[in-house]
Amino acid sequence: MKLDILVFGAHPDDAELGAGATIAKEIALGRKVGIIDLTRGELGTRGTPEIRDMEADKAREILGLTVRENLEFADGFFINDREHQMAVIRTIRKYRPDIVLCNAIEDRHIDHARGSTLVSEACFLSGLIMIDTKLEGDDQWQDAWRPRQVYHYIQWKNLEPDFVVDVSGFIDKKMEVIAAYASQFYDPKSDQPETPISTKNFAESIRYRARDLGRLAGVEYAEGFTVEKHIAVNTLRDIY
Repeated sequence: MKLDILVFGAHPDDAELGAGATIAKEIALGRKVGIIDLTRGELGTRGTPEIRDMEADKAREILGLTVRENLEFADGFFINDREHQMAVIRTIRKYRPDIVLCNAIEDRHIDHARGSTLVSEACFLSGLIMIDTKLEGDDQWQDAWRPRQVYHYIQWKNLEPDFVVDVSGFIDKKMEVIAAYASQFYDPKSDQPETPISTKNFAESIRYRARDLGRLAGVEYAEGFTVEKHIAVNTLRDIY
């Protein structure tokens, strides 16, 4: 199965928080999009891995994803080594995406930058024909595949984006899919311990950030991304 876009997140909800509106827009445009969660978020203060699994599946349905998988790396302790890179390479070669979105290059949570580097390096290695991979239970060798572009969404820290996507008309869908992770975010009736992302301030900041990036770009709402190489456009009219 070939996907147009494959989105990686260190934890379930990373992809939705960082790029949920962009994902929704791309799917509305007919793109095939999948999400790969690196861990089950088992070290999260609120909820349980089993609850997060159900929430991630609900988010998949709301977005209309073509596929969603969890690689079940160790939350907080996965590293950027050969074993983890090979697991990501097999996934990239399985879905052959043209574009990969992944975690922020720098962030508060240590898994975010680590996951960002891991996926980025795996995208490069996935294109090397001398690296042999097979899917579990499959005797056929996978073909090498390198995505055309790797973009990093923005998470906790207000990093300066290299470009923004106009997501006007899709912010409500983003808020709906984030609400699928009810165990993690603001709920005044919850008796769970408070975390940085469970506060009312954080919940309000999701829409505010998108509106502020939109203001700067001259649209209603936007999501920002950083790049690994320069982006080329055909003409000046492609930029607005």
